[in-house]
Amino acid sequence: MPLPEIFHYDFMIRAMLVGVVVGLVSPAIGLFLVVRRLSLLGEGLGHAAFAGVALGWILGAYPPLTALGFAVLVAVGIEKLRGWQKLHGDVALAIFLYTSLALGVVLAGMGKGIGGEAISYLFGSIVTTGPQDVPAMLFTGAVVLGTLLAFYNEFFAIALDEEAARVAGIPVNALNMVLMVLTAVTVAGAMRVAGTLLVAALIVIPAATALQLGRGFGTTLMISMGAGVSSSVAGLLTSFYLDLPSGGAVVLASVGQLLVVIMVKKTYISVRRALRSRQSPADCNEPEAWQGIRLLEAANSRAGSKT
Repeated sequence: MPLPEIFHYDFMIRAMLVGVVVGLVSPAIGLFLVVRRLSLLGEGLGHAAFAGVALGWILGAYPPLTALGFAVLVAVGIEKLRGWQKLHGDVALAIFLYTSLALGVVLAGMGKGIGGEAISYLFGSIVTTGPQDVPAMLFTGAVVLGTLLAFYNEFFAIALDEEAARVAGIPVNALNMVLMVLTAVTVAGAMRVAGTLLVAALIVIPAATALQLGRGFGTTLMISMGAGVSSSVAGLLTSFYLDLPSGGAVVLASVGQLLVVIMVKKTYISVRRALRSRQSPADCNEPEAWQGIRLLEAANSRAGSKT
């Protein structure tokens, strides 16, 4: 049986491998961020990664590496500023988000000939996935997922109640820093597929989809990873056959998945309520009526015996 056309191209095979890893890792991190209301962290670190790309282009360095370094620095800065100045997470994030975005624009303007390269990093491009990106992303995915698994109970406790986790003796500050760094690493690795402007969507939207379906945190985590992989693969296929930017295609596939889940869930709830409303008169009112008749008969019999 001949292979589909898509597997005849080495760059597409590499893109699929990276896309699957990104689809697993991004929502796994994203669920912890969404529960803690840090959904915009991916957005801020995406802008930081773009500034790192522009800096690498100017310095003649490998852009994904400088993007990783800059994103990690910004992640550490956000956590430090939030802790030192007692700022809310969204305030510290906003400060670094706009600073990174402004710096990225300035550095991109300084770099000559960065225009076409910048577009691929901003919106993602499956063609730019090189042979060195696959082992790097596999290693990144293993580190991120392994760390989440090793400290799953601690991250879960912090996500539920940070203060209670402190009282329980969990090193909250250190683990918050670890989560920030893991998010930065994930953003830098995922920008090849989704682009720095859209990578936050791949972190947040599959997690939001899973929250519509999951009943327990562990189940929700598994569903979010499955949703991330399916949307990544669907987006990359659409990108290949329709010649679209991979980042936009992946994010639209993820959004479409979320909308379908919401519609199906809403329809299911409506049908279930309608069935319950039909059954309730027969199941509830009739027994109550018969019970009332029996009570009346018992009362009449007692009254007759007394007379």
